[in-house]
Amino acid sequence: MKKYTILAIDDEEHILELVQYNLEVNGFEVLTAGCIEEAKKIIEEREIQFILLDVMLPDMDGITALREFREKEKTKDIPIVMLTAKTEEVDRIIGLELGADDYISKPFSVRELVARVKAILRRENRKIEKKEKKQMIHFGDIKIDITSHKVYLKEKEVEFTLKEFEVLKLLMSNEGKVLNREILLDKIWGYDYYGETRTVDVHIRYLRAKLKEHGIRECIETVRGVGYRFTKELL
Repeated sequence: MKKYTILAIDDEEHILELVQYNLEVNGFEVLTAGCIEEAKKIIEEREIQFILLDVMLPDMDGITALREFREKEKTKDIPIVMLTAKTEEVDRIIGLELGADDYISKPFSVRELVARVKAILRRENRKIEKKEKKQMIHFGDIKIDITSHKVYLKEKEVEFTLKEFEVLKLLMSNEGKVLNREILLDKIWGYDYYGETRTVDVHIRYLRAKLKEHGIRECIETVRGVGYRFTKELL
């Protein structure tokens, strides 16, 4: 299990000790800061995955700090939970509108705090996993990393030309659907080849040869008179 590093920012030492002890017991690494300037130094030096931020701090109020964190590249996506003795609804609304992920009022239950931290991290993990899945197409022994434009066949990276990559990506993204040559030309080459669909056929032939060379069974089907289809069942 990944060990998350949490930064707790509060000017009350006994609060920091309480939070640090209970989060560390639950498997987290906890760093503490008594003011925003101290917190900024820690953020520069360490990778932080979660921030607990008190609203009332000696050098800067937590709302202003929250706004700054959300504007900076390194901290803009870090989950932040506000800790405050204030109970007015307006304070909660301002914090949430500025990007706080949750709000906990003092005095708080330590068990509730730990539970909320875990719940938010689970949610963030699901978002990351969902994003990663969108950047990767994977069927059998073929894996395409859309972001890096890399193709892996049986876990080995294989060189493909840009057009070969685009043809394979489009076919795999539409697994099971027949794409005619005109659609492939339009989506990949971006202009009318005036019926010169042989270009598609040539690229399909090259793709099949590379897949076969690396032990991948025939998975690009020719649908006579129509076009081509990627079929994962043949892998």
